[in-house]
Amino acid sequence: MSEEFCRKLPVGAEMLPKGGVHFRVWAPARKKVELVLEDESQHAAPLMMHPEPGGYFSVASLDAAAGTLYRYRLDGGEAFPDPASRFQPSGPHGPSRVIDPTLFEWTDREWKGISLEGQVIYEMHVGSFTSEGTFQRASDELSELAELGITVIEIMPVADFAGTFGWGYDGVDLYAPTRLYGNPDDFRRFVNKAHAQGIGVILDVVYNHLGPEGNYLRQFSEHYFSTCHKTDWGEAINYDGDFSQPVREFFSLNAAYWIDEFHLDGLRLDSTPDIFDDSEEHILRTISRKAREAAKGRSIVLIAESESQQVKLIKPVELGGYGLDAVWNDDFHHTVMVAITGRKEAYYTDYFGTPQELISTVKWGYLYQGQYYTWLNKLRGTPALEIRPAAFVTFIQNHDQIANSCSGLRCHQMTSPGAYRAVTALMLLGPGTPMLFQGQEFASSAPFLYFADHQPELTELVFKGRKEFLCLFPSTANQCRPFIMNPSDPETFRRCVLDFSERETHNETYRLHKDLLNLRQTEPAFRRQHIRGVDGAALGPRVFVLRFFEESGRDMLLIVNLGIDLNAESVPEPLLAPPEGKLWKIVWSSESPQYGGMGNPSCSPYNWVIAGNSAVVLCPVPVEEKPAG
Repeated sequence: MSEEFCRKLPVGAEMLPKGGVHFRVWAPARKKVELVLEDESQHAAPLMMHPEPGGYFSVASLDAAAGTLYRYRLDGGEAFPDPASRFQPSGPHGPSRVIDPTLFEWTDREWKGISLEGQVIYEMHVGSFTSEGTFQRASDELSELAELGITVIEIMPVADFAGTFGWGYDGVDLYAPTRLYGNPDDFRRFVNKAHAQGIGVILDVVYNHLGPEGNYLRQFSEHYFSTCHKTDWGEAINYDGDFSQPVREFFSLNAAYWIDEFHLDGLRLDSTPDIFDDSEEHILRTISRKAREAAKGRSIVLIAESESQQVKLIKPVELGGYGLDAVWNDDFHHTVMVAITGRKEAYYTDYFGTPQELISTVKWGYLYQGQYYTWLNKLRGTPALEIRPAAFVTFIQNHDQIANSCSGLRCHQMTSPGAYRAVTALMLLGPGTPMLFQGQEFASSAPFLYFADHQPELTELVFKGRKEFLCLFPSTANQCRPFIMNPSDPETFRRCVLDFSERETHNETYRLHKDLLNLRQTEPAFRRQHIRGVDGAALGPRVFVLRFFEESGRDMLLIVNLGIDLNAESVPEPLLAPPEGKLWKIVWSSESPQYGGMGNPSCSPYNWVIAGNSAVVLCPVPVEEKPAG
């Protein structure tokens, strides 16, 4: 090997500067590892890899080049794909392909990355986003998303997995973008084009388990998996047991790899409570550090999913935290869904959907910050009163929540059109970081069901597990169980593909989202995401007001009514008092006919009239300007 060569990653296949490829793998369970080149045009004998301290094996091959297919033969027996493969053109069971990441010509040199404040996230599953299900076809829609007001795309996991369709959370080749969506340069091209449109891209990554099919890590070392911890989906990763240092390196540098070689703007870390680590430095803190180092001065955003609602995830390292930036806020989703559907079963049990709950989650993020939570029969959360609002990602739809119903119904299909428009305004104008799920912006008729293409022996187990989970909802267990679709049925997947013609046929909803995102961007009071920048009050059993404070005095009111019409001459609530010398004027209403509404009744300083199942936005105007009636 050339003395000039210095590896970027400790494992995997990397190009040598003067030709050839250097291969390195961690296989402490093996005495002998051979490199097997599998190109049809090549008939080179297997190369014996040199053992190194710590259980590593390496070799340089001048016969290999970008595009070469290869595997590792272990102890003279079966050959397996590279655990750090950068591409699996035939899937997880096939050979690995050598990739030269330097061949792609980036044009985003001026791109500085993203910070958390001011972002609007769009969750995307590449396989069902378009009928083609590819990075290339998805990139054709980037300009439309930019025009809508999206600033960040959050891509569901792309690490290669077995089968022809799936959500991606069963990934087994963590360094290899799945061949189902294209090749690695197709992914780079998507990111490059997104940056040209002013859109950042973050990737959902799964560091708590690996999928059940095509996972060959144990062939190289049993130490990849914990003997002390377990998850609901599979073996936990060994971050703190014997021989865990190479494992920690494998996963933390995977985070760095996506940021470096694909110019990604951040990561979303799946189910962090199932990432177990009793080490002195928790692996999440290591991942945060390595990812930011890999960004090389660009600003990135790291988001955690945390059902346990532990605020230490997003506290600075110097204050004992893990140094991540944001968390998904399930509390916001759950209380909104109870408010607009009236359903309080399964994990919605501990919510009432009251005005006060909705106000509190807007002001404070989490509703549960250490109180008893009956659904889990334990205390839930830690204090978060001093956390900046942007750190809470708010949503009324995401991949999990839509799929967690018998028919994968979307939010607008579970409530009235008026209530849906009202809570959409609450989410898109609130001080959290809003997130839309693909198709939400035009009220897509496509469901989002759980789909996963597995081998026959796994199919029935997965289907059984899905039915057991959905039957935690008594209504599903009682009547809907026979209607749950089999995740492995191709029709289940096909039904979830978006139809972009609905941007036109559902134009009222599409315009609603565009106008709200424009309002969020153009009004400083909505754009500000400061701690204690919003206050609220209940005006009735189903109606509340939020006041967004702005330094110049241009405060804004958002009134949400999820009940019957409000008609009151006198309302003893100081948040409704306009700035001195001003009156309130309605500047936006969810009941506008252009959104499919029935029109908004007149409203004056002497009579507050707010239609049922609606939301209105008011701004202050000088007294001499007649308010809209």
